Amino acid sequence: MAFEEWLRLIHVLGATVLLGTGAGIAFFMVMARRTNNASLIAHVSGTVVVADTVFTATTVIVQPITGYLLAQAVGWPLTEGWIVLSLILYIVTGFFWLPVVWIQIRLRDMARVAAARGERLPEHWYHLYRIWFACGFPAFLAVTGILWLMLMKPDIRF
Repeated sequence: MAFEEWLRLIHVLGATVLLGTGAGIAFFMVMARRTNNASLIAHVSGTVVVADTVFTATTVIVQPITGYLLAQAVGWPLTEGWIVLSLILYIVTGFFWLPVVWIQIRLRDMARVAAARGERLPEHWYHLYRIWFACGFPAFLAVTGILWLMLMKPDIRF
């Protein structure tokens, strides 16, 4: 397999991991939240924080590197419209993802405290959860848009 093919494979796998991990994390957090069980939520949110660190954070680093190397190998200028728009959407995704990481850690910690004390989740937990939930939609749409741009490579002029 040629270098370019390896780069393409790694880049596509990274995009898949980014989208899949985001969707999986959202699904499991939403399902855990529906139980209102602080112990279960503490466990699930702990797993979510680990998954986000291992999979999402790693992919967030690998994607721009493989994207740049792939563009160089293929000969696409970084000023190509679909690449510029992809990079803008990548920044938008990060704008929503970074607060989500902090919120997930806070949600996990608050759920652990509530579970250890045998108490209900505090109201602030629900407030942060709503922010976390709302941030997921633009981030998911931006990643979906990036995938579409990668596959279609539309002729976009700025």
